[in-house]
Amino acid sequence: MGGAAGGMTVRVESIGAEAQPLVVLDDFAADPDALRRFAIDAAFEPARNHYPGVRAALPAAYLAAQLPVIAAAAAEAFGRSGPVQVIDASFSIVSTPADALTVPQRLPHVDAFGSDRIALVHYLAPDNGDGTAFFRHRATGFETVTEERRDLFFRHLDTQLRHGGPPPAGYVSGDSELFECMHTAVAAYNRALLYRSWSLHSGAVGPATNLSADPRDGRLTVTAFLSIG
Repeated sequence: MGGAAGGMTVRVESIGAEAQPLVVLDDFAADPDALRRFAIDAAFEPARNHYPGVRAALPAAYLAAQLPVIAAAAAEAFGRSGPVQVIDASFSIVSTPADALTVPQRLPHVDAFGSDRIALVHYLAPDNGDGTAFFRHRATGFETVTEERRDLFFRHLDTQLRHGGPPPAGYVSGDSELFECMHTAVAAYNRALLYRSWSLHSGAVGPATNLSADPRDGRLTVTAFLSIG
């Protein structure tokens, strides 16, 4: 798939041996600068669910404007043409110091295990953030963790961590003893990614990334988790 809607361009990449679709949408929002201005005045709070930073509510019009684009891209790339349900969506800024991360925050992860679940990340920092990286678990060869794979994957990972110790301090960066980095989707201002939530992934947060929680300076994104029938 490729093409444009208004000023937006859409392409689909196939990543890894499992050939998972990755949708890249450039010029995703009509007015990203307005989103940044809204975020500057938003009330950010510490995030839940292992996210290493802060989150704030989106403007009400954001999802109304973007959901038709998301639905069209999901139908073409993932074969999901049913209604789009928003599980969670917010402004998000990675801001936890590298030496303060918990063990789960230092490993690639999945967001959900079902085929209906799709993740969105929309980059809104003009000059900050390396993108999103996707991984293969070396012991199992898994690039995705589905409902059928979850018990086996977590048993392997738990055994590896108990016998080999926790991962090094800091954000996930490239290959490690446990995971191979298959692909890094590079961040760009007003670029969005869509991928299946069962893909092993992590924010690509390099040493030069500004970990400020201030939306004017930090790694400002929109993150959303969707269910598409």
